[in-house]
Amino acid sequence: MKTLKEKRQLVDRSNLDLSLQRQCDLIGIHKSGIYYKPKGESDLNLELMRLMDEHYLDHPYKGARRMHVWLSKDLGYQVSLNRVCRLYYKIMCLRSLLPGPHTSKRNKEHKVYPYLLRDLEINRPNQVWQTDITYIPMPKGFMYLTAIIDVHSRYITGWSLSNTMEAEWCTELMNESVSKHGAPEIINTDQGAQYTSEIFTNCIKNLENTKLSMDGKGRATDNAYIERFWRSIKYECIYINPTSDVIELERLIRKYISYYNENLRQRNLENQTPQFVYCQAA
Repeated sequence: MKTLKEKRQLVDRSNLDLSLQRQCDLIGIHKSGIYYKPKGESDLNLELMRLMDEHYLDHPYKGARRMHVWLSKDLGYQVSLNRVCRLYYKIMCLRSLLPGPHTSKRNKEHKVYPYLLRDLEINRPNQVWQTDITYIPMPKGFMYLTAIIDVHSRYITGWSLSNTMEAEWCTELMNESVSKHGAPEIINTDQGAQYTSEIFTNCIKNLENTKLSMDGKGRATDNAYIERFWRSIKYECIYINPTSDVIELERLIRKYISYYNENLRQRNLENQTPQFVYCQAA
């Protein structure tokens, strides 16, 4: 079976007989995944988002209003609250740890599943996976990164980069990870529209003996393990290696995740690597 990356490489942009959409349909991938051009905003918006992204990692309790106060009063930016709200919630999809009216947006027509991790003892690989999406700042635009982490071992079972946040993209990654590593007992997500969508929830329901768990509204700490990984990869890789080339960004992320999985000894794993813990007990 070809991987998602191998399938994407089959797309021929010079083919005049088959449209990109038709090629993607035949190959069995979503069209959004083949775009490598980062999304753009004005230079000011990109600067504001980069600042908010870095500030949020150290102050995840701040919502858009407090970000606006920080940007305007502390840094001196003359920008409206409406602009900050749009960037914070709609483009970056950030959410404060504190409950409030603008926490992670979901489609109200979609079903929300209960949170299953409270008081659960997680003691083996493939017992619980967590998945999420994060904003990746770039000098000339931005991308989105999604990843899946095995909670017991902190092992990254799969990841993908895109310039759109669509349910098909998240579902493709989940299918690829399950195909490679087997299905977990529980998959935990937030209440974002990508994860409450029918295409994603049906993907999980079709997995034998796998349950879907969702964070409580306004409780970003429920998905804490993947959130910690975002902090690690941004501080240790992305922020110190700025690039406008998406192919280079993908290479940097792949290199870091390989290092994280295979070589980064973690204190909470008794100084073992995620790969060692995952494979030893799997």
